[in-house]
Amino acid sequence: MKAANKELAVAALQNGTVIDRIPSSALFKAVAILGIEKIDKHVTIGNNLDSKKLGTKGIIKVADTFFPEDVINRIALIAPTAKINIIRNFEVVEKFNVSIPENIIGIVKCDNPKCITNNEPMATNFHLIDTDRHILRCHYCGHSVSAKNAHIK
Repeated sequence: MKAANKELAVAALQNGTVIDRIPSSALFKAVAILGIEKIDKHVTIGNNLDSKKLGTKGIIKVADTFFPEDVINRIALIAPTAKINIIRNFEVVEKFNVSIPENIIGIVKCDNPKCITNNEPMATNFHLIDTDRHILRCHYCGHSVSAKNAHIK
């Protein structure tokens, strides 16, 4: 097979968001977080694509859609290697790596059934306590969880 026949052409975005370098194992969690099934714009999803950094990766392209910070923070929790590209008039106007915020309020559900956040109407509050291993700790009960295993609301 010739090299030219190995690549699949995907239409360029005029305006929208590309989320690249999503670990393949986290791609469909990212799709759920973004609410892709409710978006009425063009969406391209690729999975198990070759990646020099990850081995395999996923990518999501959404036309005419720009996601708010709280959604990007949710993506950072499940895919800390992800890169966001903002496209306007077919040009990348902004490119940045996602990062897990130091304080995560109202995004992660505490797994401790005795935690006050599971028994009173109040927002959860987690702190990033290990930036290398992405470990979060509940502000109220001290329960710790890896970001990739956290229950995201």
